[in-house]
Amino acid sequence: MQKAVNRRTLLKGAGVALAGASALAATPHRTVVDFSAGVPSAEAIKQAGHIGAVRYVSRPRAEWMRAKPVTLAETQHLDTASVYQYGKAETADWRQGALGAAEHVPQAIAFHVAAGGPRNRPIYMAIDDNPSRAEYERLILPYLTAATVALEAGGYRLGVYANHPTIQWCLEDGLGEFFWQHDWGSNGKIHPKATIHQVAGWQSTIEGVTVDINNVYAADWGQWRAAIRP
Repeated sequence: MQKAVNRRTLLKGAGVALAGASALAATPHRTVVDFSAGVPSAEAIKQAGHIGAVRYVSRPRAEWMRAKPVTLAETQHLDTASVYQYGKAETADWRQGALGAAEHVPQAIAFHVAAGGPRNRPIYMAIDDNPSRAEYERLILPYLTAATVALEAGGYRLGVYANHPTIQWCLEDGLGEFFWQHDWGSNGKIHPKATIHQVAGWQSTIEGVTVDINNVYAADWGQWRAAIRP
């Protein structure tokens, strides 16, 4: 989800082992990419062997995040799923609890719609952290509960980008229909309900843009494609 530094660099050595665990957990359908520093063309992504991309429906937090937000022109020729993340670490969106959902979900929907995103599709709300159970109960649970209400009111569905423990907690609380798992704090496990798995350290370069590669475990991974307009 972020530039290839910090935790992702630390996790890179685990990438091969986790890819092996993925094969044991389930057989991935295909792969999709995500990126934030630039936007490779739809044709180049497909020529690299990927079936689509998960794209940000959020404002850029820094100038280098040139792929935020996704635009209509970028979604007309490629299957796309929507993810929302603005803050990070101490400024993470979920740290505002339910008030954070009131601020961020309307933005997520607005960018999703502007890029051609239809109703009845999920927007993955990012928990790009390794939260404690206490943080989940105090902040993430109210954040995602309020996000669910706001998304469903607009005709959308909740997806969650999170690690293995957080996905499990969400399921126990009836939150989320689609799950995109990252490896920070997942201890080498792939959750059986993971729709997409972002494998630590698995990256490539497409048209000069560094992309993260994700295994897809469901025919429906939340994808949509904007109608081509003249």
